[in-house]
Amino acid sequence: MKKIFFTLFFVFSISGLYASYILIPMDDSQREHLKAYGIAYWVLEKDVKVDWLLNYRGGSFAFRRVDAFERECRLRGVNYEIVPSAAYTRIVQEISHPEANMDVIQLETPPKIAVYSPKTAQPWDDAVTLALSYAEIPYDVIYNDEILSDELPKYDWLHLHHEDFTGQYGKFYRAYRHAQWYKDQVADLESMAQRNGFSKVSDMKLGVVLKIRDFVSGGGFMFAMCSATDTYDIALAAKNVDIVDYMFDGDPPDPQAQEKLDFSNTLAFKDFQLRMDPYEYQHSTIDANFRRPQVRQEMDVFTLFEFSAKWDPVPTMLTQSHKRVIKGFMGQTTAFRKDHIKPNVTILGENAGLNEAKYIHGTFGYGMWTFYGGHDPEDYRHFVGDPPTDLSLHPTSPGYRLILNNVLFPAARKEKRKTLIDEQISPVETISLK
Repeated sequence: MKKIFFTLFFVFSISGLYASYILIPMDDSQREHLKAYGIAYWVLEKDVKVDWLLNYRGGSFAFRRVDAFERECRLRGVNYEIVPSAAYTRIVQEISHPEANMDVIQLETPPKIAVYSPKTAQPWDDAVTLALSYAEIPYDVIYNDEILSDELPKYDWLHLHHEDFTGQYGKFYRAYRHAQWYKDQVADLESMAQRNGFSKVSDMKLGVVLKIRDFVSGGGFMFAMCSATDTYDIALAAKNVDIVDYMFDGDPPDPQAQEKLDFSNTLAFKDFQLRMDPYEYQHSTIDANFRRPQVRQEMDVFTLFEFSAKWDPVPTMLTQSHKRVIKGFMGQTTAFRKDHIKPNVTILGENAGLNEAKYIHGTFGYGMWTFYGGHDPEDYRHFVGDPPTDLSLHPTSPGYRLILNNVLFPAARKEKRKTLIDEQISPVETISLK
C-alpha cells in the first residue's frame, strides 16, 4: 500500500513540475561528490530515470524536479541547481553537438548489488563497502556458500572484496600465521570447503572463480580491487594446476606449475610468472610492486584517459571525474604491469612513467569486468589493523568516484550495453544500457 501511495504521489507531483529539472553538478562546485551517486541511485529506486551527462561539468546528473528529490539533496548535503525545461533543452543540445566530447546516457533501473566478503570481521577495511555505505547505496554481503549455491544470478553487480582466490590466505603466512585473526580465517575457510564438498580451500576458491566467470559471461558486472584482481586471473590460469604449498593445503605444489599455466583462460593478464615462495607476500609478476622503483608518495599518481563520449560511452562512464590526474595508493596489488595486460583490455588509467596501469576494463561474454589496483584511494599505505577511512573527511575523493562510476554503470539501458559488446549495431542508433 505504501508503494502504491508513493507511486501515485509521484505521478501527480511530477505532472505539475515538468517545467524544471534538478541538475547535480559534479565539477569542483560539488561538495559531496560521493553522496551525489547515492542521490542518483535513490531517484532510480523511485522509478524515475536519471540522465548522466557525460563530460558535462564533471559528469553531472539530472532528473525531473520533485520536492522530495530536492529535500533529499538538502538532507544529504549534495549541491544541486534548479534548471528550467528550456534551459535544460539547451544543455542537451550543447552536449549533443557533434564536436562536443559529451553525451547523455539515461539510467533506468537501480542495479542489485552484492559484495563478495567474509561475514566475519576482517583486520582491514574495504574501499567499496565504505563508498557504498557513505553514499547510502544498499548492497548484500555474500560469500562462498551463496555463490556455490547459485545465488549470483539474483544480482546485477558484484564486487570482489580484498581476497586471495588462489587459496593461499593472502600469503600472510610469514607475518601473521600466529595471529588469531589469521588462524580463524583458515579454520573458517577449511570448514566452508568441507561443507561444500571440497577437499581443499584452493579447490573451493576455484569453484567460486568459475561461478563468477559464468555470472560475467551471462551479462553480469564484476568489479575487483587489490589482490582480488590478479589472484582471480591466476586462479583461472592455474585451473588444473596445483600452485599452493604444503602449509596451505597439506601437499607440495606441482614443480612444473609455471609451464602448465593456461593464459587463454584469463580475463586480463598474460605471460606472468608465479611467485611461489610461501614466505613472499606477492603472488606473481602481474603486480607493479614487483621490482617497482622507489616512488615518493607525492609523485605517485595516475592519469585517466579521455575517451570519446559519443563513440566509447562505456569507458567514458567509468572515467567520469572532476580530476584527470589522481593520487596513487598502494595495496597488496598496487597496479598492473603493462607487459602482462592482454591486448583486448582497455586501460582506463595509467602511470606512463612507470609503465603500469592502475585501472583497466574488459568484456567477457555478455558481461563486463573492471580491475582497480590498490586498497584504499584515500589511504596511501593501508596496513593490516589500520582503522577504516572516514569518508566524511574525503567527500570529493576522485579516487573513490571511480568506484561509484562502476556501481551506477549497470543502471544504463540494456540493449545499448549489449550492442557495445557485440559491436553489431551502430552506437548512434537510439537503443537501450540494463
